[in-house]
Amino acid sequence: MRDVHVHFLHGQGKYSIEFFEGFISTALKADIDEIYLLEHTHQFYEFEKVYFSVKNYNSFQRDWISQRMNGSIDSYLSFIESVKGRIYPVKVKFGLEVCYIPETADRLSDCLKQYDFDFLTGSVHWIDGWGFDHAKQKEIWRAVNFNDIYKRYYSIMCELCDSGLFSGLAHPDSIKCFGYQSSFDLKDTYYELAHALNRNNMYAENNGGLRLNYNQDLQLGLNQELLQILKENKVILMTASDAHKQSDVGANIKELQAMVNS
Repeated sequence: MRDVHVHFLHGQGKYSIEFFEGFISTALKADIDEIYLLEHTHQFYEFEKVYFSVKNYNSFQRDWISQRMNGSIDSYLSFIESVKGRIYPVKVKFGLEVCYIPETADRLSDCLKQYDFDFLTGSVHWIDGWGFDHAKQKEIWRAVNFNDIYKRYYSIMCELCDSGLFSGLAHPDSIKCFGYQSSFDLKDTYYELAHALNRNNMYAENNGGLRLNYNQDLQLGLNQELLQILKENKVILMTASDAHKQSDVGANIKELQAMVNS
């Protein structure tokens, strides 16, 4: 089994062999054969210009980005080089979770061209500058049109796929994080996303992060309709815990894999 979305330092501490090997140990205990370790692009100074619209949206987001963008990607790259020759009982790939922000897509492309990672996972966390999945901005949901937000979310996601920058797509329906739903039928939208993934040879995550990191009462993984449409269209599906700490590596992977296989 694979866990293709495991956050490494998550902006905390320093890279070390001992810390890295903790992920290997936890993966083994969870019967995981391969893990994809990644960092958020918002952790690194080199991507500052990508987040221009996000920082300008409001003071909360400006402070949020400033607090987390506290290091250089060079330290991550140096650590990757230091462990590449080592052999472990769990296969490890190294990459990035990359925020796709249409307003700065050209700047993002320029940044990513400088690096050679095993994989790049694209994600939509910002809709026209707004961090829709931040608990401290949850009240903004009460002032928006849910249908418009859902349409824009998936429009950005299809643009992400067609950018040609990414190996995979992170948590394709994280828009449901606070339980707000659109009132229109999303079937055609899901088919459009499936086609975009296939024509760009990308995988989609069946990601358990909302239940793991938001609320235990939330639905595990992809909603059933989206999952079935992706399977019907033979989209490559990968299981992902969205672990933000070592102890969560492999969390819910067996259940997520069973959903893919059913």
